[in-house]
Amino acid sequence: MNTMNIRFMKYAVVAAVTALSVGCKTGDFTYTGPDYLMFADTMYRYGVQQSNEIFNVRVSATRAADYDRKVGVEIVDRESNAVEGRHFRLLASTVTIPAGRLAVDVPVQGIYENIGATDSLGFALNLIVPEDKQWDHYGTRTKVVMQKVCPFDINNFTGYCTVTSTFFMSDFVQSTTTMRLITSDAVEGKENTVVLHDLLYDGYDVEISFDSSDVLEPAVNMEEQACGSTGEVIGSLFGDGRVVMYQPTTYTSYYSTCENFVLQYFTMIVRNKDGSIYGSLGTYVNIIEWISDAEAEKLKEQGY
Repeated sequence: MNTMNIRFMKYAVVAAVTALSVGCKTGDFTYTGPDYLMFADTMYRYGVQQSNEIFNVRVSATRAADYDRKVGVEIVDRESNAVEGRHFRLLASTVTIPAGRLAVDVPVQGIYENIGATDSLGFALNLIVPEDKQWDHYGTRTKVVMQKVCPFDINNFTGYCTVTSTFFMSDFVQSTTTMRLITSDAVEGKENTVVLHDLLYDGYDVEISFDSSDVLEPAVNMEEQACGSTGEVIGSLFGDGRVVMYQPTTYTSYYSTCENFVLQYFTMIVRNKDGSIYGSLGTYVNIIEWISDAEAEKLKEQGY
């Protein structure tokens, strides 16, 4: 089934359940279609953290019943590369939708210590229900993808780091190097923020902040800041004399807590003295990787 069909079927399920809910509340509409049982989504992403917290995979019904409904859940081994008992635990092989209810959760627990930082692991679940309760177009299976999420610690993003940038490959940079060795420090008084000293040019520090509110979508944010002079970057005085960088809204910058790196998109522009835009130098990508003092010393010996 292609992505568009999957989305259509998912929306159809949501619409059916929503219509039933609305009908119960307002009396304007009552769902009278078939009684189907299925997973609420065809794919789940699960962040496995040190706490090994329980993750719930929801089973939904299109209609409420006046009796308890027990359904079975099984792992589809041939569609899974995660191993039950090693990478995760299925905490219930049967679940019950109580009378009058439309959903129940299947509890799953990831095993943090057995999942690698770069592992791409997942497992498929199949819902065991009578044939007359199966919606053929939607199916009885779902896929759970697991991603290891290491604890966030701002100190892991301080100290020595390397900056590899597509900007260093642009026509503006008259150099054969594509990497800089710099340092960073936590910014006092600003939560989850570090300052990158001499990020692209000496004497120009840039601050970035880490948003850890969603462990599966760890984002990096940056306000507009000066990163060099037009004399250094372009070779002459233009606009207000500064080149500034900002984070474009069309791309998402992110970080890894397990591998201690940042992938940062940025656009470089020059402004006029009145704040208007004089011109754009393009959009580039930085990969910033934090390294040990020993690794930094070796790079220094190589001329970085």
